[in-house]
Amino acid sequence: MSTRADVKDTAGDNSNDDNLNMAQEQTSRKGFCSVRHGLALILQLCNFSVCTQQMNLSIAITAMVNNTASTGQPNASTERNLTDPQGYWNETLEEFRALAPAYDWSPEIQGVLLSSLNYGSFLAPIPSGYLTGKFQAKYMVGTGLFISSFLNLFIPLAADAGVALLIVLRIVQGIAQVMVLTCQYSIWVKWAPPQERSQLTTIAGSGSMLGSFIILIVGGLLCQTIGWPYVFYIFGGIGCACCLLWFPLVYDDPVKHPFISPGEKRHIVCSLAQQDRSPGWSLPIKDMIKSLPLWAILVSYFCEYWLFYIVMAYTPTYISSVLQANLRDSGILSALPFAVGCICIILGGLLADFLLSRKILRLITIRKLFTAIGVLFPSAILVSLPWVRSSHSTTIVFLVLSSTISSLCEAGALINFLDIAPRYAGFLRGLLQVFAHIAGAISPTVAGFFISQDSEFGWRNVFLLSAAVNILGLAFYLIFGQADVQEWAKEQTFTHL
Repeated sequence: MSTRADVKDTAGDNSNDDNLNMAQEQTSRKGFCSVRHGLALILQLCNFSVCTQQMNLSIAITAMVNNTASTGQPNASTERNLTDPQGYWNETLEEFRALAPAYDWSPEIQGVLLSSLNYGSFLAPIPSGYLTGKFQAKYMVGTGLFISSFLNLFIPLAADAGVALLIVLRIVQGIAQVMVLTCQYSIWVKWAPPQERSQLTTIAGSGSMLGSFIILIVGGLLCQTIGWPYVFYIFGGIGCACCLLWFPLVYDDPVKHPFISPGEKRHIVCSLAQQDRSPGWSLPIKDMIKSLPLWAILVSYFCEYWLFYIVMAYTPTYISSVLQANLRDSGILSALPFAVGCICIILGGLLADFLLSRKILRLITIRKLFTAIGVLFPSAILVSLPWVRSSHSTTIVFLVLSSTISSLCEAGALINFLDIAPRYAGFLRGLLQVFAHIAGAISPTVAGFFISQDSEFGWRNVFLLSAAVNILGLAFYLIFGQADVQEWAKEQTFTHL
């Protein structure tokens, strides 16, 4: 009797498994029509909004400051007015600037204003990530996006009120943006099946590249036509509109989502059934400090963002100084690598998940392979740039290729923390952002020092140092990187803080 009962139970289990597999297969066929992919697209819009708000002052400050563009060149534009279309462009630019107020900000004040967004960024990521484990990520991300977008609308008024108020506003805005960039990864702990994690996170992350592209293309045009305040009004308004989508449509847990299908819900829940997601009220700090796989990711973040911030800060300068492009063309050419990179981030995530779902490569192999390609080839390309600068087209192609291939890191080491410790995703994302901000504070300063010391060989030294930093970080990651959930992330049986 017991044997027959066992057989019956087994048959029932097999039937349930078959039904579950059918549900998973049906869900897999939905592709981008699924709720989880819709969530990725909403997060893409959030990252788009945050990125444009991070960069809009960098674009608009040229129009906000008196005589920033024309100082030291009073005769050049006068001579070109009658013979060169560029002279007409400069004259039109001066006329449009009259539509909005201009300020007598010294270069030192401009530097403080541009840096003020990051003043709170060093302190905010870890608390934001930790609090995400205690409260719902939905409200952390939504609140941060709303605060940043709302304050963005008041930047023109703050600029009129004085530099001090503008700096305070930018500091608060930077902290709010950190909340968005840090806390969103906690959502994927409950929404992203392991075999779709790369594509979902890269779809969401591509919004930053898209935002960089759009603000570089549109920002200067807005300043020159309707006035620089509208750069802040428009992109702040887009962020506020995004909040109207975020709060009613996003839920932390697919089980509570009112619009998700039962099949997709079962697929997500069963895919993550073996994953302990509850972070509890304590953190295994000592075990994290001793974890070499975690240090491998931290070092990778620092090294890869070292180059990223140099590219973000100096691509327009490089194109303008080396290719002798004007302001308008420099913005368009600077935006091109970000446009291609936005597409390739998504394609890289899809390829990574394809290789994993078909069991062609193991997860750790995928992470290391994508990281190696995303580091080695761009490093070689950037080191070669000084030798091809005589050819403008080759230089642009090299810059686009570098951005395209480096985007593969988004499906490599940059999301590896979700593999080794999903339950602490919010906290680890905050910690990783600290390392990224440290790299962003150091690398542009070092690059500026090299360029100011030697205008001819400065760029070469910048690219060589960046390549060396990236390759050292890659070597450390290849040696110590892992993709298995770490013991300290499974159970709270260690020494906690």
